[in-house]
Formats: sequence, structure tokens, C-alpha cells
Amino acid sequence: MPEDDVIYDLAEFFKVFADSTRMKIIYSLLMENELCVCDIANIVKTTQSAISHQLRILKQSKLVKFRKVGKEVFYSLDDQHIEEIVKKGREHIEEL
Repeated sequence: MPEDDVIYDLAEFFKVFADSTRMKIIYSLLMENELCVCDIANIVKTTQSAISHQLRILKQSKLVKFRKVGKEVFYSLDDQHIEEIVKKGREHIEEL
């Protein structure tokens, strides 16, 4: 059995996936690789403010990363693991 702190961190990690807006953001980034807040907001059909709030949570959880070009900020998935986790989760729910 892993240590309690590892179990806690794992539970916290999966909590981040428990929000439909965050999942839409993740899927947007899976489809397009890199997007700015305004593009994500258009795809997800919500406000830039709401997207920025969710992106902050995704950044803190190391699920997305960003790069700046002038004043514009572009977001992408942090690494290949995120895509694999989402694909495995989808496979699991689609077989039920």
C-alpha cells in the first residue's frame, strides 16, 4: 500500500478531472495542441474569466503549461500522460 501522502496526492489529482468545464478545456487542448484563453472560451462556449479560473486550477495541478508571446498566453497540455489518462478514462466509461 502506498504511503498516505501519495494516496492523498493521487485523490487530489483525480479531483481535478471531476469538473466538466476543465474536461472540455483538456479536450480542446487535445484537439488543437495549443490555444489562447479566447479560443478556449469560444470552443467551450463560456466566458474568458471562467476559462482563466479553470486554467489556474489546471496549471496548479500540472495538467497544463503555458508560454507567452508578447501579451498573449498560449496553453497546452503539460505532457503526454494527460492525454493517456483521458483516453483510458473514456475507454473505461464507453465499455460500461
